[in-house]
Amino acid sequence: MGIFSRLSDIVNSNINAILDRAEDPEKIIRLIIQEMEDTLVEVRTSAVRAIAEKKESERRAETLRRERDEWQRRAELAVTKGREDLAKGALLAKTRVVEALEALEKQIQQIEAGLAKQNEDVGKLQGKLADAKRREKSIVARQKTAKNRLKLRTHLYDERVTDAFARFEMVERALDEIEGKVEAFDLGRKKTLADEFAGMEAEDGVDEELKALKERLGNSIRPTPAKG
Repeated sequence: MGIFSRLSDIVNSNINAILDRAEDPEKIIRLIIQEMEDTLVEVRTSAVRAIAEKKESERRAETLRRERDEWQRRAELAVTKGREDLAKGALLAKTRVVEALEALEKQIQQIEAGLAKQNEDVGKLQGKLADAKRREKSIVARQKTAKNRLKLRTHLYDERVTDAFARFEMVERALDEIEGKVEAFDLGRKKTLADEFAGMEAEDGVDEELKALKERLGNSIRPTPAKG
């Protein structure tokens, strides 16, 4: 189903208002352009038929004018010859021709008026079509820009998330290594009383080192806020 029902709808249309209501402006502007181009072809085809009809009517009118003049000449000839009966017959025939000629000339005037209106409509339609094509370029450019910006921001966001996870994994590996050192003290040996005290002292030192490492690495992995 078309957006416009007739030529006057296109000529009087507000493209901006139509696009403002559209969920998919790019699709709608293309439909508008297609319908305008189809209508332009139809109007021009109709104009071609009207021009052909006008030319044919003008030829018929010229024939009737010659026929009118010929009956006038015959009527005059009959009068000069004293044949009033023939003169009346000629004038009667001339009257019928004149009536046909007047009707045909009125028809020609109507065709000319229709062509003038079509010419005006074609001019307006071409203006609307040019405006629609400009709007299409603008809409396509805006949507392309918006998609590129979204793609770029999505990519940057993904990189930040990936980087953050990598930093956290690095921290976890470092913590695992430190905790492994602590557990290594107990491997393959029984603890004496001295070992217990030494272990506590060593564990205190490791805890301090662990705390310092967490603070240092924790500050370095804070994500940088995204710039708008």
